[in-house]
Amino acid sequence: MRQTLILLAIVFISFAGGYLAKIAFQKQKTGIYSTLEVVASQDQTRTSCRRIISLAPSITETLFKLGLADRVVGVTDYCDFPPEAQAKTRIGGYYDPNYEAIIALRPDIVIMLPEHQEPKQYLSRFGLNLLIVDHKSIPAILSSITAIGNACGAEQKAAFIVHDLRERMESIKLKTDGLNRPKVMITVGRNMGSGSLKDIYISGRDGFYDKMITLAGGVNAYTGNVTFPVVSGEGIIRMNPEVIIDIIPDLEQKGWDKAMITKEWKTIFQVDAIKNNRVYIFGEDYVAVPGPRFILIMEQMAKVIHPEADWQQAQ
Repeated sequence: MRQTLILLAIVFISFAGGYLAKIAFQKQKTGIYSTLEVVASQDQTRTSCRRIISLAPSITETLFKLGLADRVVGVTDYCDFPPEAQAKTRIGGYYDPNYEAIIALRPDIVIMLPEHQEPKQYLSRFGLNLLIVDHKSIPAILSSITAIGNACGAEQKAAFIVHDLRERMESIKLKTDGLNRPKVMITVGRNMGSGSLKDIYISGRDGFYDKMITLAGGVNAYTGNVTFPVVSGEGIIRMNPEVIIDIIPDLEQKGWDKAMITKEWKTIFQVDAIKNNRVYIFGEDYVAVPGPRFILIMEQMAKVIHPEADWQQAQ
């Protein structure tokens, strides 16, 4: 504990002679923190972002996509894509980062999500430059790419990536326009390997999967207002989805067998999706990471919702 206090004191003193300490003092008095705490000006922030720390896998993916890998000095224990990210210094968990490790890395900027309230409050005391981006929806993800690019001097690369993502989204829209929109249910968590279907978490009005269902040419089979409702087999029968997408991002790591998973779904054979063999298992690592690879989920989703569309023809 004594070593920790000494370390924090040294770091704070090192900031005290500069503008960062001034910002920290002003913010402590007012209790107000903006989304991006600039060092002196926006231009200076861009040129000074040479040491970046990411507090979420989706942020790490965005940084690498923007070509900023050489500036990333710290990532969380869960940041494993791209593979090169695994070589970066680990700064702890998603909700419980190691503050000593973060401060010791002397970051020019720490990028986090809105849910990182505690890290924001703690790190703000030291005048650290913070950028908070939102990854809860597709428009927010696109905006975050622009925001990170602007903050870190990668504006042109960010604009190119956002343009490419929008073009791919538009391509899906053009291919599915005018087609029948089947009812789609997306599972995001359940008791695997139990041999039965119960306590299944599905995508409700979450803003991410729900929006992707619409953009991929379907409609959400769930019509309530809960973000991630828990449903039973009987509840699924009542919804009667025509397409079921089972999100299992750790499929390979857990050694689960797709045939076994499909067999579990057969227990509610009354559902149209099961009767017509339209249960699809998405087990790739990116299916649960709301970052720039969301487009891969959307494209994959559109193809299983609308197999009748001509996915080989370029727009």
